[in-house]
Amino acid sequence: MNYQTFTNESLIMMHHSARGALAVDDELHSLGKEPRFRVRETPDWKKHAKGLESEMAKRGTIFDAIDWSGNRAQPLALHPEPCSPPIDSATLLSNRIAAIIKK
Repeated sequence: MNYQTFTNESLIMMHHSARGALAVDDELHSLGKEPRFRVRETPDWKKHAKGLESEMAKRGTIFDAIDWSGNRAQPLALHPEPCSPPIDSATLLSNRIAAIIKK
């Protein structure tokens, strides 16, 4: 992919998306479920992220490099308020993923 043709904002968005997909997969793995995006299992994901990071570094863009060490997310302990209504599993998963991405 020719990363030089993308705007800084486009590179950041694509990098954020790769990081988010990895977080989703790791969270699903920690819950004993199949990864949705198969980021760790698909070499092109890593190649894409490295290409983005290389171009962003050339431009002096500040970003957090993706950690490919294989340390998968640990399940988050969510403590809903005692009076809160029940949360469906899709909402719970979305909340957990959002918490991981904010780290």
